[in-house]
Amino acid sequence: MGWNVSHGTNANGEFRRSYTSMSNLAQQLAHVLSTSDWRSIAYLFNRPSGDPFTVAPAEASRVADVLRTAAIHRLMPGDWGATADELADAADHAAYADEPWTWR
Repeated sequence: MGWNVSHGTNANGEFRRSYTSMSNLAQQLAHVLSTSDWRSIAYLFNRPSGDPFTVAPAEASRVADVLRTAAIHRLMPGDWGATADELADAADHAAYADEPWTWR
């Protein structure tokens, strides 16, 4: 089981990761982001597994910026940086399409 996040790049147009993988990504993000940046996106990761939610397009754009900041941070491991960047792409796609960014 895991998260299926809309506007991703797989064949179904989703970004798919297990709950464990997303939890591990959250730990990496918390380590490299400023406290205020982490707090501003922590709500995405601090949810009961499988509890669907949506993010407004403007908020998705802001989240993408924070994720990209983390992705290029000098302390971010490369594989986790790539994952953060891929998630940022999904958020940007939702924002540019002016559609809700859906996590289910």
